Amino acid sequence: MFCEVECQVYVRIPTENLDRNYLVPQRTILSCLLKSMLIWKATKEHGYFLAVTKLKSIGKGEFEESSRSIFFPVAFFFRTFLPANGEIMHGVVNVVHRRGVFLKCGPIKYVYLSVRKMPNYYYVGGENPHFIKDDLSRIEKDVVILFTVFAVRWTKKRGEIEREFMILASLEGNGLGPVSMAGYEELDL
Repeated sequence: MFCEVECQVYVRIPTENLDRNYLVPQRTILSCLLKSMLIWKATKEHGYFLAVTKLKSIGKGEFEESSRSIFFPVAFFFRTFLPANGEIMHGVVNVVHRRGVFLKCGPIKYVYLSVRKMPNYYYVGGENPHFIKDDLSRIEKDVVILFTVFAVRWTKKRGEIEREFMILASLEGNGLGPVSMAGYEELDL
């Protein structure tokens, strides 16, 4: 699910970044904000940060003696992606195992589709492992799959900044599975 969210954070600017007039350029504040968002990556409440869409305001900076930094309150709007149970999504098969497949879906690296949630699919091992169904539809590496979100889990690794959502996927339901390219013709450009 995509959302538009308003947020206010304090951006830390070290005093080394002051210009000749002892001012902090607006682009420096925005650059530090974007770098911080790259580090945060996601939050449990809002999901993954995709883009800042509008800058609302930059407040007056406050100097903090202990850190030798200036803190600016910045209000802005940004777009997020938050996975939700029951949502139908697309993912690309990354790894195929005997017990299921791992998919990637946008910024989400960890989507697991268990063989138990793939009705009527059978594992075929070998050099190119895949799952196949009676109608000959195949789930193999680099195939796009339409799936439903069965469960979502927020994880934050101890001692690390890395924050991720993990998803359990399911193909139980109508119209779910490999995305068919039938009916599409190659376009001559």
